[in-house]
Order: sequence, then C-alpha cells, then structure tokens
Amino acid sequence: MAEPLVEFADVTKRFGHVRAVDGMSFAIRPGRTLGMVGESGCGKSTVARLVLGLEHATAGTLRFGGRPYPESDRGLRELRGQVAMVFQDPYESLDPRLSLREIVAEPLKAHGMWRGGGPGRVRELLDAVGLPGADLGSRPGDYSGGGRQRIGIARALASRPRLVVCDEPTSALDVSIQAQIINLLLRLQAEHGLAYLFISHDLDVVRRVSDDVAVVYAGAIMEEGPTAAVSADPQHPYTRALLSAVAGLSPDQRRLDRRIKLGEERAAAPEGCPFAGRCPAVHDACSARPPLRDVGGGRRVACHLVTPGPADTAQEGPPT
Repeated sequence: MAEPLVEFADVTKRFGHVRAVDGMSFAIRPGRTLGMVGESGCGKSTVARLVLGLEHATAGTLRFGGRPYPESDRGLRELRGQVAMVFQDPYESLDPRLSLREIVAEPLKAHGMWRGGGPGRVRELLDAVGLPGADLGSRPGDYSGGGRQRIGIARALASRPRLVVCDEPTSALDVSIQAQIINLLLRLQAEHGLAYLFISHDLDVVRRVSDDVAVVYAGAIMEEGPTAAVSADPQHPYTRALLSAVAGLSPDQRRLDRRIKLGEERAAAPEGCPFAGRCPAVHDACSARPPLRDVGGGRRVACHLVTPGPADTAQEGPPT
C-alpha cells in the first residue's frame, strides 16, 4: 500500500475556547478519495484550511508526503503548488473582473510555470474540463454554474497538484449538473492520479465519489472506514442517522418513519462523548469520551456501544 500523502495525527485547532477540530487523525493516500461528511459547523472547512496550510494546528502533527507541514512562507508556497482547492460556490470563487485566460493563468504565474508554454497550458486545461474552444477573453458571468465550476477545476489543476480539496463542490449546482461535475472529477482523478479530500454534508454524494469516508461531529471523527462497508453496515448512531436521511429508490426506503430522529442538541459533558447530547442511544458510559477504536476491516468507530475488533488499539494516529 502506498505511503500516505496527507496525515493528521491527533490534530486540534482552537479558535478561542472553541475546538473546531478536536483530536482528529486520518490519512489520505495517493490516487484515493477520502470523503468527509457531517452537518454544517462540524469542522470540515477548518480541516480543509489546515490541509491547505491556511491555518496552523493548535496541537498535533500534520504531514504531507511524509514531512511535517512547513511553517515558512517559502515552504507554504511550495506546499500550495501541490495542494489545490475547488470551492463550494462557483459564483463567488471566480473574480468576475478577470477573463477566462487570466483566471486559469493566475496559478501558473504564481508557481513559476507560465514561461515555456503557459498559454498552451491554459487551453489544455480548459479542454480537459470540457470547455474546448472557449473564448479566452470571456468572463465568469458568461457561463452557467456548471461552466463556472469547470473553470474553477481547471484553475485548481493548473499547478499539477497531487491533492485537490473539494469543499462542497456540487452543493450550489442543479442535480443534473452535479452528476456531470462528479463524473468530471472522477475522470480527472483516473487520468492524473489525483488524491481528493471531498468535503460534503451530503452522504449520498460522498458514497458515489469516495474510497473511504470519515463521519465528523463537533470536530471529531465518529466513524471512519471504506465507504462501501460504512454505507452497508454503519456502526455509529450518528452515521446511521445520516444514512437514514438519504432518499432511497423504493417507496419503503423513502418512508419518513424509517428515518432516525436525533434529539435536540444539548450540551455534552466536556469529558464525554461529543454526540451524547443528541444520541438516541445515550447511556451512562457516554459520560466518558470513547476512543476511536479499530473494529476490523479498516474501520474505526468512536462509540461505547461498538465492540472493538481483535486488533483494537484505541488509535491516537491515522491508520496504517
């Protein structure tokens, strides 16, 4: 198995007294997609900023390519040539004053890649994202939401990154366009060997694009493992609730009474399980925080109700 491209080991990020990321550990390997799913405000976007080097961790260790994250401006500039981002809202993420040529050329110039074929690279990138023959003098306002997101993807790929952070890249698009953008991302991954961190609140979308999934609540991972296994047999009560809200194909699957109802959020004990305030299965043991335990099959779950696997290590770092 390939060495991890990105590793978080017990990473915490505080903003004042708020723990946006709380002791999180995971790994993303080359050419694979880690889907990170959870409700708004659970810390997913803070994880994205940490991965991009836009925030520094309060505690814990971050590594890229086996090396600790750089702290110098020069080191961070080099990192950002290898890590790119596709933003949530294509209407807000593209400067309406810039031409198509300027938008895609910007990262090429920033990373010293313009000389020796920059103009040709702009056209190559636009062709790759499904905009062949696009007018290089046109502006974002000339394109639909799907077209703008394709421009954003071309810009993200300009520096030939190894990892692309996709922060809710389809949530602002119509359903039919969402499928086109997802298929484009999957094709580009296959062609270029890209790794993705795919952030979403939509577990159905994450199931379609991800090799592995991390289910996040209150800045902590509740469950992690291969996407197919987690989807087929969710172990954590929060994962079960998220999956029960995904619309099914059959009338029985779409019945509202099959959905797991979470309680109204109550303050959990600081030393207890962060999900205890909403969990439908809360009990006395939840006053103590459960470790993220190995339950077998490459899966980890933070819940007292789950039986640990034979190789349980209550892991403090990412899986190997």
